[in-house]
Amino acid sequence: MEGYFFSFEGPEGAGKTTIISKLELFLREKGWDVVATREPGGIEIAEEIRAVILNPAHTKMDARTEALLYAAARRQHLVEKIIPAIEKGKIVLCDRFIDSSLAYQGFARGLGVDEVLSINEFAISGYFPSLTFYFDIDPKIGIERIYNNRLREINRLDMEGLSFHNKVRQGYLQLVERFPHRMIRIDASKSIEEVFVETVAVLMQRIEGKEK
Repeated sequence: MEGYFFSFEGPEGAGKTTIISKLELFLREKGWDVVATREPGGIEIAEEIRAVILNPAHTKMDARTEALLYAAARRQHLVEKIIPAIEKGKIVLCDRFIDSSLAYQGFARGLGVDEVLSINEFAISGYFPSLTFYFDIDPKIGIERIYNNRLREINRLDMEGLSFHNKVRQGYLQLVERFPHRMIRIDASKSIEEVFVETVAVLMQRIEGKEK
């Protein structure tokens, strides 16, 4: 039986990582074989690309270079980790995927959503998540969460101004409207427990509906 591929998106500080950790534990207790991973990263090559992209010292990085590096990391991650896991019947929970590139580089960097989509369609060969959870939150609140969490890395994108993060949010909201069959908006300003309960309800509905 083929598995499931769920991605999780949102501005910085939206709580994606925390929810994914809780989901992983919940699904394992239900008897599912779960793979929790992240982008950029998840496998050795992609983690090395991540280090280049997010290095705070790399302030001279061109926006197109950034977009291409994300796509390259995504391709390797997909073929080396995500697809093999799905083919073995596992549930893949991915912290960011293609929509991050569309919102950050396509919209916020001004490269054009369709242009960045084209780059990534080449990278993923039509392999989109079956469902994408977009955790929506006011960027100002998200940034405050980041700087209050001393355990979280502060990367190059975190250092961008509030106006950039507001554009990222605008980009995501447009994507939710553009891909309503695939993207679900979750209000991430609620408590972690409320966000988790809502996410579980939607995710299990998708799994149970496919199995019937």
